[in-house]
Amino acid sequence: MSDNWVVQNLQNALTTWNEKLAEVWKLLTMSPENFKGGSIWHVILTINGAMQAIGLALLVLFFLAGVVKTSANLSEIKRPEHALKLFLRFCIAKAVVTYGLELMMVLFQIVQGMISTIMKKSGIGSVNKTVLPKEMIQAIEDCGFFESIPLWAVTLIGSLFITVMSFIVILTVYGRFFRLYMYTAIAPIPLSTFAGQPTQSIGISFLKSYAAVCLEGAIIVLACIIFSLFAASPPAVDADAAPAAMVWKYVGELVFNMLVLVGAVKMSDHVVKEMMGL
Repeated sequence: MSDNWVVQNLQNALTTWNEKLAEVWKLLTMSPENFKGGSIWHVILTINGAMQAIGLALLVLFFLAGVVKTSANLSEIKRPEHALKLFLRFCIAKAVVTYGLELMMVLFQIVQGMISTIMKKSGIGSVNKTVLPKEMIQAIEDCGFFESIPLWAVTLIGSLFITVMSFIVILTVYGRFFRLYMYTAIAPIPLSTFAGQPTQSIGISFLKSYAAVCLEGAIIVLACIIFSLFAASPPAVDADAAPAAMVWKYVGELVFNMLVLVGAVKMSDHVVKEMMGL
């Protein structure tokens, strides 16, 4: 690494950015069971089991409420076709609550398969690293003390933006895992609403929202792939410009590309919700 403070500051910021993107790429292929060694997942499973007992109790309540609201009178319930319909609804709702966790994990695995396919077809094994061009490093190192003063200001601002954006990206991916855990923990409660026809829309909305959280991973992968292609063709360096202007232009274009990635990652949930009609 260069001994120049300006170069070191920029390289440290880019190192942080590259490390966070590499972690994002790894996390997107990871399942909730393996996240942080699986300790969080075991707690979530315990909570889900406790909620399942409550969900089964609510299932009966929602079923009776649905029967009362959808049946005009008691004689209608005695009709074989209507009784069979109610019986099938109750059995299906109970199966959804009992095996809801397995159903959600199958949905998650389907999306993970989609993410893996996107990664393989893109031909990108990992996100390309962003590095400072050698000609820029040389130009900065050739600057005298007074010429370096404006570079310090440009470097501080650019490094701050790069570091902040790297943490925004990784926190967004971590947030996706937290939402997956929360959906999994409380799943039996909203799934129990399938027992009643008037309340089934709550369960449908819950499953669509869970699917949207899973699909966010695919949108984030696409954003990382697009940024990786940008990183493979970094902004051009004007060798004839003054060092301060050179660094300002390069860092500005680099920060803009990073802002595009951060914006795409942050908007991934909105994009998926629009696709899902939520």
